[in-house]
Amino acid sequence: MLWKVRASSPDRPGGLAALTQRCAEAGADIRGMQVFPGVDEVTDEVVMDVPDSWGEADVAVLVESAGWRHVLSTPCTAEALTDQPTRYVEAARRVLAAPESFPEVVARLFDTEPDQGAGGDVLEMTVGDVLVQVRRAAPFTDTERARGVAVSELVTDVLRRGRPEPAMVAPIAGRRLGDGVRPSYVVQGRMVSALVADVVVGRATLAEPRAEEAEDGCLDLVLRVDPAWRRRGVGTRLLVAASRLALTLGAQEVALSTTADNRAVLPLVLATGLRGRIRLASDQLTVRVPVHGLRPLGVDASPPVR
Repeated sequence: MLWKVRASSPDRPGGLAALTQRCAEAGADIRGMQVFPGVDEVTDEVVMDVPDSWGEADVAVLVESAGWRHVLSTPCTAEALTDQPTRYVEAARRVLAAPESFPEVVARLFDTEPDQGAGGDVLEMTVGDVLVQVRRAAPFTDTERARGVAVSELVTDVLRRGRPEPAMVAPIAGRRLGDGVRPSYVVQGRMVSALVADVVVGRATLAEPRAEEAEDGCLDLVLRVDPAWRRRGVGTRLLVAASRLALTLGAQEVALSTTADNRAVLPLVLATGLRGRIRLASDQLTVRVPVHGLRPLGVDASPPVR
């Protein structure tokens, strides 16, 4: 049974030898390793093959008996044995080919985990004006933080060359292909719609606030653009208009949730010019966009969005 194990120890000679000796005595085999050096201590991540009956407590006892501080252990597959430099090179290639895949790529690269509230450690990376956050239980090392900065700077450089901007997510019934016609944008209640010849080609809807949202001033936003109207800036206009509407309703932020592999999100937020924050936790991606500084959007009638 394979386990991925993180452990720290003072950076002194013989530390790794003690760990390997204890593994040999306990019948555990170290199959892979990467080292994250620090000033006062070193953190190692090893992949161990241990007896099937072992659990995390058994792994922790083994590590600590060798004089190491156990950080975290999780079961893993043979994929964890992939050479780490190779993983980063492959990640860079995917980003160069499709920079909008950056949130999805870093989620896998840094082994993010299901969101558990405010627990765990956070790694922040900036792409343009967008802050991308990933969270996990194991603390990020200085080496990993430096790698995250390097990858995010690569994405920023690539995006500056200019790429088409996909809009967001699911189709809407009754679509109609555009013939060079620009949609009109109309606000009704908590909703902003993009219309072409009275047909809805995109819609942004602000949900009624839950109790916790009322406390932190954030409103959930559902954003949909007809597939025939994507890559035309409709999603960008809807996000900005919905953010202005949220400000009118007294909110401080809007939040969109989608899957981590939704490649439309990063270009969408970048295109608005707003300082959004993209947060990843396992396969879930959440975008929070602050609305302060925007111009409020009227909601009394159904005026076009300017």
